Amino acid sequence: MSAPEAPHIPVLLEEVVHAAAITPGARIVDGTFGAGGYSSAFLAQGANVYAFDRDPSAIAQGAGLAGGSKGRLRLFPARFSDMASILAAEGIEAVDAVVLDIGVSSMQLDEAARGFSFRADGPLDMRMGQDGPSAADFLNEADEEEIADVIYLYGEERRSRRIAKAIVAARPLTRTGELAAIVRKALGHREGMPKDPATRTFQAIRIHVNAELDELREGLAAAEKLLRPGGRLVVVSFHSLEDRIVKQFLRVRSGQAGGGSRHLPLQDSGPAPSFARPSKAIRAGEDELDRNPRARSAVLRWAERTDASPWQEQAA
Repeated sequence: MSAPEAPHIPVLLEEVVHAAAITPGARIVDGTFGAGGYSSAFLAQGANVYAFDRDPSAIAQGAGLAGGSKGRLRLFPARFSDMASILAAEGIEAVDAVVLDIGVSSMQLDEAARGFSFRADGPLDMRMGQDGPSAADFLNEADEEEIADVIYLYGEERRSRRIAKAIVAARPLTRTGELAAIVRKALGHREGMPKDPATRTFQAIRIHVNAELDELREGLAAAEKLLRPGGRLVVVSFHSLEDRIVKQFLRVRSGQAGGGSRHLPLQDSGPAPSFARPSKAIRAGEDELDRNPRARSAVLRWAERTDASPWQEQAA
């Protein structure tokens, strides 16, 4: 079966396939289907793939790959945080691997009409699922303090209050080009500077509009529930906020959160570890970086599921 023509190169593809330990007949969840790059590789390894994407455009574009898979690829137009409940309704109680590629896809960034990027002017949208309040709705309706907090927390932008004040003064906003120009002016950006200061603000608003960090936390818990003992959780993230959540989840769930102070009494050790010791951070090598610059910020972490109950069930 030939792979579809994808508008981007899957990041850390060989490393992801290796980490997922795929064998013929294995059941794999691709929680972020996108252009189908990972799913295609899993199918080539003989796996049965359950692919999720909240973006209806991604699901529609994947129909051809699914149609040629002889039933080995099933597409679900849903958030990956719902994987456990959706597959349970299909009679699937456990899988061999869950793979998540966190963040916005190249397809979404490259389509100006989706409003994710300031590289080409488009409507100020940014909705991955193409439903609910848009970025324009948020920026035109939220108060200045909330906008500043979002830009500071999710964009790690120290001058968030200056940007928020400029946004409120310029309302209503409808286009990505407008927002980018406002941010650049507020921060004194000059042509030729190495990094566009609008990058952090666009990232922050996108994360907020799509509740991406909450989705990641819920998705990790869903994967913990769905994976069989010995199954693999494999996550690729692209910025520090995401990677921090993944690293902390695996650290805590593998019982490596630390033993506290020797001056304090011992505390209950808590639930049994649901994951074995996680891998160290894996990054792209120079060969891949030459082929695919998008891989520069990618971090892969994986861990193997133990036979302990999911933490929510252990605490119940």
